[in-house]
This record gives sequence, C-alpha cells and structure tokens, in this order.
Amino acid sequence: MNIFGVGLPEVTVILILALLIFGPKKLPELGKQLGKTLKSLKKASNEFQNEIDQVINEPDKEDLPKSSQKNIINNLDQVTKEPEKKNSSTSDSNDK
Repeated sequence: MNIFGVGLPEVTVILILALLIFGPKKLPELGKQLGKTLKSLKKASNEFQNEIDQVINEPDKEDLPKSSQKNIINNLDQVTKEPEKKNSSTSDSNDK
C-alpha cells in the first residue's frame, strides 16, 4: 500500500500520533470531516473537468443568422467584382 509516497508504516505512525493528539472521542469526527472535505473537493474537480470538456467539445456556433451571412457574402462578391470592372475599363481606354 502506497498513498502519496507514504507506505503502511508511515500511515500507522500518523494514525497513532493523531490518536494521541486528538483523543479517541475526537478522531471519528475528524475522519468524518476529512471525508466530507475530500468528497466536496472531488465533486468540484469533476464539475470543473466537465465544464472544460463541454467547452472543448462544443461545436462552433455561428453568431450571425444565415440571412446576414448571405448579405455579407453578396457584398463581398460585389466588392471583389468592382475592381475587375474598373481595371477592364482602364485597360480599354489605354488600348485606344
């Protein structure tokens, strides 16, 4: 048995010291409180991990509605076509 690098002899010494320091009446209460604390820490850790997993696995959501996206695409198409028209008209005047 090896918990956090502490073997069975070390755990036994720690338990004997805790028994001597706190006494037999207080030791079960301390154990109960320690168990509750560990349980709440584990719960908080699991909730945090679940939130991280949700953010990572969340699909990219579109902020704009589709109609707005179409308008933006149409405007971009017009903007990219306008320089072509200007270039063709200037090249026509240069050919003369």
